[in-house]
Amino acid sequence: MEIISNTTEFELPQNTVVAIGKFDGFHKGHQKLIDMALEQKKDNLAVAVYTFVPSPAVFWGKDDIQELSTIEEKRHIFENAGVDYLVEYPFNQVIADMEPEAYIKEVLIDKMHVKCIVAGTDVSFGKKGAGNYELLQALAEKYDYRVILIDKVQYQDKEISSTLVREQIKAGNMEIAAQLLETPYSVTGKIVHGKQLGRTIGMPTVNVLPEKEKLLPPNGVYFSYVIWNGKKYPSVTNIGKKPTVDNSEVIGVETYIYDFEEDIYGETISVFLLKFRRPEMRFSGVEELKKQMEQDLQAGRKFHNI
Repeated sequence: MEIISNTTEFELPQNTVVAIGKFDGFHKGHQKLIDMALEQKKDNLAVAVYTFVPSPAVFWGKDDIQELSTIEEKRHIFENAGVDYLVEYPFNQVIADMEPEAYIKEVLIDKMHVKCIVAGTDVSFGKKGAGNYELLQALAEKYDYRVILIDKVQYQDKEISSTLVREQIKAGNMEIAAQLLETPYSVTGKIVHGKQLGRTIGMPTVNVLPEKEKLLPPNGVYFSYVIWNGKKYPSVTNIGKKPTVDNSEVIGVETYIYDFEEDIYGETISVFLLKFRRPEMRFSGVEELKKQMEQDLQAGRKFHNI
């Protein structure tokens, strides 16, 4: 997959089907959209994903900076899906003030050679968000492309959206989030050195510091699994500030991986959060913390059936 980022000066070398969206969280609706775009490869079209960086909501300061998917996570998702081009188009005042038809002509036609556009019925683009799916359809014949509109996917009579996924994550409802995403919610990052307290009490852990824009569920202990080097390992994860042993305000993701002895400091792992077990707690000391950790790990073994 070719990534085009931090520039507006580019031109794709072939005709494309373009999927337009924010793709935050890559929920079932996003997956349906990408699947439809991939089907158009049969017409000899390269698949391109077009998204803004930063998102318009973040640019205008209307949205929490925390997102379901970091840029790196999105790139990984699209590459695995089979996308040919990922265009991370810079969102700035110039693009915000562009008339909708000019956006179609100058960006989608001239730069991306679009022959098919796949978008949700809530697609919005151009000055003051005036561009919508009706305009895309109205201009299709003039600019020689076709439009495929993707209806919202439903979950228990609610439209699946990034907002709905975000609400479930913030509430710690990891099982519901997994249904909306069709995979458990995950945090990806490089393993960094912690205080290594776990190692001294016979419970070594690995620590990941998420990017600051990554949305995390409530602080506490979660049953989880880790993907490292293409393999899946059952685990238990603590999200929080470790109040018993650390006064830091930095929220980390600390994971105990069952029956694992590899030295993977500096490696990148993905931690998938399956179920909330208990909230973060402050203990009287290390011994009380150790006792609770033993209980958490025992519960984790039962949960993972190991």
